Amino acid sequence: MNLYTIYLYTSHYIENINYDKSFSDEKNFGHPVYANIISQNDIDAYEQFYKAQTGVAIYKAFRTCTNGIKNYKEKEQEEKANSVKVWVLGQDVISGQVITTDMLTQQVVNKNYVPTNAIGNITVLDNYALEDKEGNEVITEYKNNVATLYLSKDNTKYELKQEDSTGSYYIEKNRDKEYVELNTVPVIAKVDMNKNTVITTEMVCKSNEKTTDDLRKVEYNVLTLPSQLQTGEYIDVRLALPSGQDYIVVSKKQVEIPQVSGVDVADTIWLKLTEDEIITMNNAIVDSARALGSVLKVTIYTEAGTQEAATPTYVPSKEVAELIRNNPNIVEKSKVTLINRYNSNASTRNDALNPAISTGEEGEENLKTKVQESVTNSKENRQKYLQSLGGTE
Repeated sequence: MNLYTIYLYTSHYIENINYDKSFSDEKNFGHPVYANIISQNDIDAYEQFYKAQTGVAIYKAFRTCTNGIKNYKEKEQEEKANSVKVWVLGQDVISGQVITTDMLTQQVVNKNYVPTNAIGNITVLDNYALEDKEGNEVITEYKNNVATLYLSKDNTKYELKQEDSTGSYYIEKNRDKEYVELNTVPVIAKVDMNKNTVITTEMVCKSNEKTTDDLRKVEYNVLTLPSQLQTGEYIDVRLALPSGQDYIVVSKKQVEIPQVSGVDVADTIWLKLTEDEIITMNNAIVDSARALGSVLKVTIYTEAGTQEAATPTYVPSKEVAELIRNNPNIVEKSKVTLINRYNSNASTRNDALNPAISTGEEGEENLKTKVQESVTNSKENRQKYLQSLGGTE
């Protein structure tokens, strides 16, 4: 029994007790109780009413559906017109961390919420990382979505062109070709950024770290490390004397902390250093061991992406300076810088560092102890590492 039948039964029986039941037929209504109350006319009227209401309902549903589709398409077209593709971070990064293209992912977002300098084309980031071998900047300019590269050199902007046959880059000077060798430098984050951050050109900068022929990864376990030092952070290594004097040995170096079984080694870090920096660090380690009460420590940059590297102030010994001068593995520019530092600050070495360094038995014994501790730590960490790989030493 449907609701309409119940309605007829109740309304006719209560409101119209004299209702004509002459057309009632048990066969038509399926039950003698209804047959005495509802007539065939009621059924015919109901069928007409149902058909009409069904038609209206179907029409309304159709209109609702078509209007919904129309509104959806209009909204979709509006969103498409206001959408742009941008590159966002696929992970969290810290200030000073190198950003590579595999760390980025492309997303479609509303252009009204996107900064005007957002990176929409990955080639912008690739070109931004370019410079020539002398360190001159490569600039990318866009016109009608076409990128043109320029080399900023000698206070002049030269268009960088590429030979079709060789792929070599060159600039034109006085109608002559001057070939240019381009290098890629690391692009780093200026500030801490979270995953899904839209990358803009203002959020990144070029790292000062260059990959030179004499660059090496060196392990150190004789430095006093901050308790919360993490891989990827930038540090200065400083020699602090018991007199309170404090000298910067090397500056703004990115730290990598080795791991054993997925856990950071507590007392060891890796640094990428050039030949002159390696020699200088070795000299500082010896001085620290001989200068009783001194500390060779690490300090962390708070915003490495925006902070300039500190100027090293540590002056190596005369013997080390001479070694650096004659070392063929050190690039000439680094030699000149370090020798000039020594010549300009020789008094610092003579008046402050040398008096603090013990050349007697106690100093020599302390140096031997420090060296032995370093060797022992290196062996133990190496053995732990091999064991984590399932091997033995």
